[in-house]
This record gives sequence, structure tokens and C-alpha cells, in this order.
Amino acid sequence: MDIGIVRSTSMVALVGGGRSDKSELEPLLMTASHLVAADGGADRLFDWGIQPDAVIGDLDSASPTVLAALPAGCVHHIAEQDSTDFDKCLRNIVAPMVVGVGFLGGRVDHELAVLNVLVRHGHRRCVLVGQDDVIAHIPPALDLPLPEGARVSLFPLLPVQGQSTGLRWPIDGLAMAPGGQTGTSNEATGHVSLRMDGPGMLVLLDSHWRDLLIDALRRAPKDWPDRR
Repeated sequence: MDIGIVRSTSMVALVGGGRSDKSELEPLLMTASHLVAADGGADRLFDWGIQPDAVIGDLDSASPTVLAALPAGCVHHIAEQDSTDFDKCLRNIVAPMVVGVGFLGGRVDHELAVLNVLVRHGHRRCVLVGQDDVIAHIPPALDLPLPEGARVSLFPLLPVQGQSTGLRWPIDGLAMAPGGQTGTSNEATGHVSLRMDGPGMLVLLDSHWRDLLIDALRRAPKDWPDRR
């Protein structure tokens, strides 16, 4: 059940229990209105000496000692096992933007599950930050003011077609799909514009374009409808 545990009119930072570094989170704390831990992300924050505003998940990964040290009302146990902790968090954070660290670069099955959730909640604006990459689900239109030579990888998790300008290898007319045509290691020739005919496409950029991707997603004019 979605109950809107955290509500904000600005960006929310989300920390998972996967591989991450405090340096990935610190810039986000300067602009985020709330800090949320997804289950074991509470332990990661505890190690960094940072207290979250909320912990959300089935709580099978967070240390009981860490949970007991948090204020009353901070911990939100969602017991169902049919969804991941990342899914539970996205469903219960009401905000125009969520930026997550600690969800990329660890176990491959966990990372694939996270990317699947990005597409399932394609109506949400969410950027995942890793040591090497930043990843987002592309809304109907996305404009990226990238310099020439910047890597722009496109990976479909649903069958989807699109149009592009500013890519060395345009995607116009390509039927892209998992197990079929993908767009790994494309390159920007300048400002990149992407238009998709449906949900399902992920964009992956080098991690130093984090703020650019967040700003581009924030400026995107439309979202996909909620498919739930």
C-alpha cells in the first residue's frame, strides 16, 4: 500500500545499501529537502555519521542496533515481499525528483531489479548515481546540453522507438528492445534531444554529468502516465 511516507515539493535523496561512497551523497544533501534510507541504507548512513529523515523497507538488511538508535517515527516497516526496498521507497516518496545512491555497481541481480523498477514507475522522475554512471528513465522528451564526445548510452527495457538529434548514431527508425537493438556507447555531437514513443528507455551518462541529468529531467515537459 502506498501511504506517502515522505512528502516534499523539492528533491529527495535516497540511499540504498549497495556500493556507494559518502562523496556521492554529500553534494545531494546541499539541495535535498529530505534524506531517506532504503532498508540497509540506514547502516551505510550510520557509518557515515548521518541520520536519515526516514527508513523505508522490509527491514531484513538494516541492523537492529542502527534502527534502535533512530528517533521514534523514523522507521517505516513494509513487510510485503513482492517488491524491492527501492520499489517500496519510490511508491512512498511523493516528490518531484528522487536522486538515489547505493543502488548501482553491486550485485547484478539487485541492479537489474532496480532498473526494472525505474521503468515500472516510469511516471516518476528519478536519477540513480553510481561511481561510473548516472541513469534515468527517459520521459517522452528529454534535452541534454552535452558537449561533443560525451558518452550517451541508451538501453531499452521495453520495446520502444524514438527520435534523436545530436547523437553520432541517430536512433530514428530503430526498433529498440531488450535482446534486440540497443544503443550502447553512442556519442553526443553537441546538444542531444531525445523523443520516445513510449516508456522503457534508460539513458546512461558518465557520472560527472549527474547535475546535468538531474536538471534535464527536472525541465522535461511531460511524464509518462502511471501504469499501475
